[in-house]
Amino acid sequence: MPEPEMTPAMYGPDITFAGVPRTSLSELPELDIVFVGAPFDGGTSHRPGTRFGPQAIRGTDYLPHDASRPHLALGVDPLQELRVADAGDVVMPSGETEKSLKRLEDAVLAVAASGAIPVILGGDHTVTFPDATGVARHVGWGRVSLIHFDAHADTGDTQWGSLYGHGTPMRRLIESGAVRGDRFLQIGLRGYWPEPPTLAWMAEQRMRSFEMTEVVTRGLDACLTEAFEIAVDDCNAVFLSVDVDVVDPGMAPGTGTPEPGGLTGRQLLDAVRRIAMELPLAGIDVVEVAPPYDHAEVTGFLANRVVLEALSGVAWRRRSLAADPARPARRPESPLLDGRG
Repeated sequence: MPEPEMTPAMYGPDITFAGVPRTSLSELPELDIVFVGAPFDGGTSHRPGTRFGPQAIRGTDYLPHDASRPHLALGVDPLQELRVADAGDVVMPSGETEKSLKRLEDAVLAVAASGAIPVILGGDHTVTFPDATGVARHVGWGRVSLIHFDAHADTGDTQWGSLYGHGTPMRRLIESGAVRGDRFLQIGLRGYWPEPPTLAWMAEQRMRSFEMTEVVTRGLDACLTEAFEIAVDDCNAVFLSVDVDVVDPGMAPGTGTPEPGGLTGRQLLDAVRRIAMELPLAGIDVVEVAPPYDHAEVTGFLANRVVLEALSGVAWRRRSLAADPARPARRPESPLLDGRG
């Protein structure tokens, strides 16, 4: 990956996520997690501003940027137990969509090929096409399932006549074969799009989409359990994509296409943590944070915590699989102070 295609920060100050060390994609050391910023909003269909999302996710935090975040419920510190670094932002020039997406795909592939999990900070949802493609190029074409939290299906054929936009990435992934339609799980859909022909196409691909009424009726945990069974069937790994507009805009107003009636922030954090604890994640992106429309940085705080819940779940899973009696994996439902005295 040529270093000129990366920059410490495309928009705003040079900071890393929670103060973790800086790394370079041209000489990646042995790491477990690598952050990659995708400051792109050229695919938005309504309100722009997600180009500022990576910096908001990195920096919206009241705690010191000291590369340490001990998780109360899980008893792990993912930024200390995992080898974590931040590679900065991919240079994604406004108006140069295909060049920008190709650069991002190459950056994600470089991270995945090094053995680390890429954590991509978006950016609008267009970036999931190169994100999941880069992971699939390493793990195996069609061998990665995708769990997708969103108010919208993002399975449009075109957007304003273009193949690339935040309403089309999931169709592009399925059409390319990078992700199989029957291993594509969507959670939180609601509202008034897509239209019937697109829903029919989704059904033909055997996608599994949990609309919010089903989530409310059955319960989120039951829907997740079903999704997990599909995700690990005949696939080697899972890519997790979180659009913050899956959360009700009363709790996450800072996004480009808000749709009332979504998950609570608590539900999303619990779900992301459970996914990371139970499934073999090979890539994560958190997208559609648009700071210009945020209020009191509440969406930025939520997105930052979504990342930390995912990393904490990864650290917990690795500790659990290691089965070291000296470092047991703590169950999150256990009383907080048990075994600490």
